[in-house]
Amino acid sequence: MAAQLRAIRQRIRAIQSTAKITRAQEMIAASRMIRAQQRVRESTPYAQELQRAVEAVVSRSAQIDHPLVREHPGRERAAILILTSDRGFAGGYNANVLREAQGLRSLLDEHGMPAVTYVAGTKGIGWHRFRGRELAGQWSGFSDNPRPEHAREITETLLAAFDRSSAEGGVDEIHLVHTEFVSMLTQRPVVRRILPLEIEEVVAEPSSGAMPLYEFEPSPPEVLDALLPWYVESRIYHALLESAAAEIAERRRAMKSATDNANELLEQFTLEANKARQAEITQEISEIVGGANALAESVAGSE
Repeated sequence: MAAQLRAIRQRIRAIQSTAKITRAQEMIAASRMIRAQQRVRESTPYAQELQRAVEAVVSRSAQIDHPLVREHPGRERAAILILTSDRGFAGGYNANVLREAQGLRSLLDEHGMPAVTYVAGTKGIGWHRFRGRELAGQWSGFSDNPRPEHAREITETLLAAFDRSSAEGGVDEIHLVHTEFVSMLTQRPVVRRILPLEIEEVVAEPSSGAMPLYEFEPSPPEVLDALLPWYVESRIYHALLESAAAEIAERRRAMKSATDNANELLEQFTLEANKARQAEITQEISEIVGGANALAESVAGSE
């Protein structure tokens, strides 16, 4: 009985230590969440205005023949950029985005386009290395706090691959797989094609209002040469910020769930410890009463 009580108390101490860690992780994630949401909100107007500028250039040009817009007739290879986290304790954050990337890879294989993989985040890099899958590019160390220079480095690598032909090891399409931050309770993995840009001819006025009138100097193609790389970089940077906010939100929710589970286990083991202690006390009382009765009987017999 005593051994059982000691084992239960050891479990209680271990669970208490775990609950302290998960609670601390939850508080850290909550403190970082506000800043992550603020950065997403701050980057949104710039990304939207840059998109409107690109749309204006395209809509004001009769013929668009730019490498970043032109569809390759014989598409042979596609690049997939996957954004994962550097640290764990984030629930299903990495598993969901890697599953989405797997689905995209299978879809591209069905269309005869082998995928070239680029990964940002230690967890995604480790996942591919464990399975022996080759990576064309990898970045890590900034998943929860990305900076513009990180997006610039990734963009330069992807654009360099896009500028090369398939025969030279280049790619014909670039897809982005990341986690979209919807709210504190909702984060969903999404797949978007970054390049080539998809041009849709519509008659209705855009929901954001009439297209602004721009004057292009020296010409729309040259403006596109300067504007489109910024546009791609802004999309990747905004995706990095959204992924960071989603990662922190997932970690906060996972740590809160772990803390709640630890508290439930503490209640159960505390109840078991009380029962074991009560049984031990009952046994001790029974032994004392039995000893007293035996002593009384022996004294009565001697008389």
